[in-house]
Amino acid sequence: MKIKTTLTALSLLSVVAFGASAAQSVDAAQASKMTDLGAISVSGITGAPSDIEQAIADKADSKGATAYKVIGINDDNGWHATAKIYK
Repeated sequence: MKIKTTLTALSLLSVVAFGASAAQSVDAAQASKMTDLGAISVSGITGAPSDIEQAIADKADSKGATAYKVIGINDDNGWHATAKIYK
């Protein structure tokens, strides 16, 4: 349940807080219309959920992605998240 709440919070934050980032969070319907570039993960991030969201966006940008969809997140001993990236 905590993971669902966190994913929901991250989705909402991505719409509001990360308009300046080149890579944007997308939902499953949007992702299905894009080219799948694979998966990325980030870990050891401390702070708020917005910090992990920014780390995901930054890594997606570095891989040439224009969008990402978070597929897993855990906050055990620092944030760890996995996301699919798209172009």
